[in-house]
Amino acid sequence: MTDAQAAEGHILTPNGWVDGRVLFDGTRIRALEGRKLATGETPKAPFVLPGFIDPHVHGGGGKDCLESVDAVRTMVRFHGENGTVAILPTTSTSTAPVIEGTLDNIAGAMAAPQPGEAEIRGAHLEGPFINPRRLGAQDPPMDGDVELAAKWAAMVPLRVATVAPEIPGGMDVAKLLAAGGTRVQIGHSEADLDTIDAAFANGYTGFTHLFNAMSPVDHKAPGVASWALAHATHAEIVGDLRHVKPATLLAAVRAIPQIYAITDAVGVAGLPDGEITTRGGRRTVVKNGLDIHLKDHPETRAGSAATMIKVFQSLLWLGLPIELVSAMTSTRTADYLGFSDLGRIMPGQTASLVVLDAAHTLTQVFVRGRPIL
Repeated sequence: MTDAQAAEGHILTPNGWVDGRVLFDGTRIRALEGRKLATGETPKAPFVLPGFIDPHVHGGGGKDCLESVDAVRTMVRFHGENGTVAILPTTSTSTAPVIEGTLDNIAGAMAAPQPGEAEIRGAHLEGPFINPRRLGAQDPPMDGDVELAAKWAAMVPLRVATVAPEIPGGMDVAKLLAAGGTRVQIGHSEADLDTIDAAFANGYTGFTHLFNAMSPVDHKAPGVASWALAHATHAEIVGDLRHVKPATLLAAVRAIPQIYAITDAVGVAGLPDGEITTRGGRRTVVKNGLDIHLKDHPETRAGSAATMIKVFQSLLWLGLPIELVSAMTSTRTADYLGFSDLGRIMPGQTASLVVLDAAHTLTQVFVRGRPIL
């Protein structure tokens, strides 16, 4: 690395690998210089890749986005230092006032970005419009409410929303949000196959944390996950190899053409292991590495302690090629969310990228042309 205006190494571009430099002009990529690798030539470190994008993340660095604007800043700095260049802070199911406070926090941090932060591109509304029988670690939900959904969509750009289509009012909420450009996903759901067909005919586009908190794959009683494997183009999947075991994750990669990876990280990500009180003292979890479980219900996962660099490394560990892993952690997500300036390294794109060494450890992170690591 020579200075803050260039990144050097073997660069993954839409047309293959280039041994050279990415030159910045302010927040944008100005040019690429170097030699294109020949067919069959193996790229070597340092690897220059599109920066990671995480559209499902509740917290990190000891803070949850429901706490305050400063808490949102802490979480986006933490994830930025771990390779995430664009982020959608994600709500959790709660009361309307708590959700509105969370969206206010996200909007406040988004309106005044600071150096060292991953770029906030909006929010992911996960709940409260979910099935009470598929809560996972979420609080009690509510039926679909179009007026509330419209109010929340006016507070901050809702890039993604998780809505169970089978609940009362769920489909109406989804139609409203989809009409405004939100990517509406099925999650925390046990919708039957006909309901899922109807959902995708009425604006749904994907699935939230595939396999988790949804009716499973069952060869005699196919559920939400079965429909996704058979028909979906897009789905997010937690890439920590804890929420979804390796063989199942690989099956999903084969089945769903544009599957992409998320962290589903919560506030305790980045903290030491142990028993930790979260959510304003209302919840106690036990953290053990990437695993987080509710203390009172140890069989229930309460999010992940993963970061996107850890997800990237985990997917490589499965044997997936680095080009596919880069697509699953950046390019596909950018395309799905309509972030046309991200996910690819080429002139004119936003200069948000990562540099990895031979061990696939981060050595540099750039967000909008600024080094933050």
